Amino acid sequence: METEINIQEGDFVAFQKTGKGLNIILSGQWIINNLPPIEKKLKKIHGLSPDIHKVNLDVSGISLIDTAGMILFIQTRLALKKKGIIVKVTRPNDEFLRMFNLIEGFKKGETLPAWQQKHIFLELFEALGRHSHEVYEGITLFFDFVGRTFYAFLQDLLHLSFRVKETTALIQKTGFTALPIIAITTFLIGIVIAFQSAFQLKQYGANIFIVEIVTIAMTRELSPIITSIVIAGRSGSSFTAQLGAMKITEELDAMSVMGFDIFRFLVLPRTIALVITLPLLIFFGDVIGIFGGMTVAKLQLGVTPASFIERLRDVFPMRHFYAGLIKGPFFAVTIATIGCFRGLQVTRDTESIGRQTTISVVNSIFMVIIIDALFSIIFTEIGI
Repeated sequence: METEINIQEGDFVAFQKTGKGLNIILSGQWIINNLPPIEKKLKKIHGLSPDIHKVNLDVSGISLIDTAGMILFIQTRLALKKKGIIVKVTRPNDEFLRMFNLIEGFKKGETLPAWQQKHIFLELFEALGRHSHEVYEGITLFFDFVGRTFYAFLQDLLHLSFRVKETTALIQKTGFTALPIIAITTFLIGIVIAFQSAFQLKQYGANIFIVEIVTIAMTRELSPIITSIVIAGRSGSSFTAQLGAMKITEELDAMSVMGFDIFRFLVLPRTIALVITLPLLIFFGDVIGIFGGMTVAKLQLGVTPASFIERLRDVFPMRHFYAGLIKGPFFAVTIATIGCFRGLQVTRDTESIGRQTTISVVNSIFMVIIIDALFSIIFTEIGI
C-alpha cells in the first residue's frame, strides 16, 4: 500500500502504512457533493494486504460532515470490521461525535479515545477556559460595536445629518410613555425613605431633618439609579427585541444590501434619544420622590409642605442635584449600547431573542450599578 504523508486540500482520504497497521487519515468536507471522489479513494480498502490487522481512522481533519458523509464513514468502518480488522477511530471532534451518535451511536463496550476520558477537574478547567474565551470574544465584539457607533456619531456630527424625525419618535417612546412607571416607582421610593427615617427622627425630636434625608437621598442616588434600572428593563430590552426581530426577519440584511448603515440608522438614534430623555426622567423622578417624602413628613412628623419647601430652599446643597443628574447621560449610553449590541447578537432562532433580551437587562443593570459606584468614589475624592 502506497504511503501518503503530505495531505493536500481536497484529498479527503490518505493512507499511511505503519508496520502491521494502517493509518487512514480523513480530511476535508465529507458532504454529499464530495462523495464521488471520496468513494473512489475508499475503494483502495478492498485491496488491503492480508497482513494488515489494525486500522486507525484519524478523523481530526474532517472540517464538515453531513448525514450522507457519516453514512459512508459508518459503511467503511463496518467493511473493515468484516475483514477481521481491528478498527479504531481517533481524534473526533464534538460535532463528529454528535453526528455519529445521531446516525448509529457507539456500540456497547466501545470506549472513547483516551484523550476524551477526562478527569472531572480537567473538565472543570476546560469549561472555565471555554467560558473565559467566550467572555473575551464578547468583550472584543462589544468594543468593536462601540467603536462603530462612535464612528457613526462622528460622521453624523461632521455632516450634520442626524435622523431628527426618528430620534424624536424614540424620545417620545422612551421618555414620555415612561413617565407613569417612573412616577409610581420614585413616589414609592420617596415614601419608603421617609417612613424609614421618620421613626428614628421622632425619638430625637429632629423632625425637620426629614427634608435633608429625603432630598439628598433621592436626588444624589436613588432617583438616578432607580430610574435607570426601570429604563434598562423597559427601553433597553425593547431595543434588543426590536433589533433581534429585525435580524430574524432579515430586515437588517436587506438594509445592508441597500447600502444603509445600521449604526447610523438604528443604533445611533436610539442612543441619542436615551441620552436626551434619561436626565429629564431623573429630574422628574427627583420631584416625584421628594413629593412622596413630603407627604409622609406631613402625615407622620407634622412637617407642613410649606415648612418642607422652605427648609429645602434654605439648606439643600444643589451639588447633590447636579451629582445625580450628571450620571444620566452615562447611564443612557450604557443602556442603549448594551441593548442594541445584544439585539445584533440574536441568531436565527426565536429563542435567541428571549435569551439576549434577558442578558441585555442583566448586563445593563449591572453596569449601571458599577458606574454609579465609580461616580460615588470620584465625587467623594473631589469633595462633591
